[in-house]
Formats: sequence, C-alpha cells, structure tokens
Amino acid sequence: MGGIVINKREYKGWKNCIEISNGIIDAIATTDVGPRIIRFGFVGRNNMFCEMEDQVGKTGGNEWNIFGGHRLWHSPENNPRSYSPDNYPIDYEIKENSVILKQPVEPWTNIRKEIEFTMCENSAKVKVLHRLINEGAWDVELSVWALSVMAAGGIEIMPQVRKDTGVLPNRMVSLWPYAKMNDDRVYWGENYITLKQDINAKGPFKIGLPNEDGWAAYINNSIMFAIKYEHKVDAKYPDYASSYETYTNGTMLEMESLSPLVKLAPGETIEHTETWMLFDNVKVPENEKEIDEIILPLIKQM
Repeated sequence: MGGIVINKREYKGWKNCIEISNGIIDAIATTDVGPRIIRFGFVGRNNMFCEMEDQVGKTGGNEWNIFGGHRLWHSPENNPRSYSPDNYPIDYEIKENSVILKQPVEPWTNIRKEIEFTMCENSAKVKVLHRLINEGAWDVELSVWALSVMAAGGIEIMPQVRKDTGVLPNRMVSLWPYAKMNDDRVYWGENYITLKQDINAKGPFKIGLPNEDGWAAYINNSIMFAIKYEHKVDAKYPDYASSYETYTNGTMLEMESLSPLVKLAPGETIEHTETWMLFDNVKVPENEKEIDEIILPLIKQM
C-alpha cells in the first residue's frame, strides 16, 4: 500500500468532493454541501452508506436533505433546530492523513459544525472527530449527535448492559411513538439487541439506549461496519439516557452515537469521537452465542 492519498474529484454530480484512500478503504466527503461523508467502503466495493438517489448531486434550496452518508447534528432533536439546511458549500482543510470539513455558522442556531476525518495508513480503520462550536451570545444545552445512514439490506447488532445491579434495574430502552415492541425487525436478546433493515417495511422504528460498551455493528453483504465511542457512565445523556440510538425505515438504517449533554457557553467547543472499522467476510450471527464468538473478537481489534 502506498500510504494515504487525498484527491479532489467529482462524485455523482457534486463537483468538489474530497476522496481519501489508503488502498484498502476509501471515503468521499462532499464540500458543495455538508458536512457529509457520503461514501465509505473497501476500495472497489459497495458503499456501506445509503445514498438518496433523488438527492445525490443536489445543491441549494431551503429544505433540509438527508442526502445519505454520515452527518453531524446536535441533540435533542427539534424542528426547526435540527433541520437547518446544509445545502451550500463548506470550507475544508487537508492534513497529512486527514480532511477537516468546516460548515459555516448555522444562521438560526449559531452553532458551527466540524468533522475531522483521519484514516489509518495500513488498516480499514478511521477516526471521526465531531466538533460543535457555539458562536452565539448565550449558553446552549446540547449533545453532539453523529449519524451514519447505512445502505439497505443489513442487520445491526447492539450490546445490552450486563452489569449486575442487584435489586435495582440495570438498563433502560427509549421508545419513539411509532416504535412497536413486537416489530419483527427487532430481536430483544438477553445480551444483545439486533435490528434488521427491511426494504418492505411499511413504517419506521427507533430506539435509544445507554450503550455502556460503546460499540455497534452493521453487517451487509458479508462486510461489517463497526463503530466505537466512549460512553460516560455518570454523564447525562439526551432522550432518557441514550448514548446510542438507531432508526430504520424501508430505505435505510441509521447508527447514531451521542455525547453527554452539556451547557455550551459562547465560544466554547464540544467534541465527540467515533472510531470506524470495516471487516470483510463476516458471517451474520444466528444467535447470541455466535455474536460472542464471531463479532466480539472483531470489536476487540478496534
């Protein structure tokens, strides 16, 4: 492998994208809109992220577009705050193994977003640092919210809290109004929750949980996309203590990690880091024993 190569290129109608590759994996970041990491995958293989066909290459307008890929929001979710359009050019900076995507200050929230994407030279691993900067005149309570929109057809694996708390409860799950506990896409296991993306599904499904192990994985076409992040046990998280959330519908599945809630003063910055890694030729586990045997050893490599 020849180390990290970073090029400017066109991608599906967006004229000014940044491609970063180490010869094993590649990623493409948009700069005509965003910040977005619109592609991530093994070189020459499928994009692990969903791309919304009717929106790819689109710029301008006052309506928020999901586009697909990986994006940065701030939680708790609220409309219009969360849906500030990011349809216009952003600044960027290229370092040796990194690209930093810098969005102009959101005009209504006065929050500035940055994504710093750093690729390892000799493995299928990247670090994704998310920053929110308060450019306003007063404190804002928020959480960094990192969302990866995954391509259709896969299955997600999330660990449950296993610590023994005696006579006290040891976990909770947040349910959105449209989430049905008997939805056949979700499996409520003893140690794990799994969620399938189903293109024939008629409605959405979303849950949140305090993911103390700080990882989740999505297997699609024998490739596993895994994320790792730090869950802080004593911190306050949004959405009834959720440091991890997941949403799916008939088009895609979102993997969402969150930082603790903070009161961000004017001029202050909050950061939240995810580590991503791809693994090839991964068998979809058929039970929790196989998750322990197949998936956990891969997570420990991250």
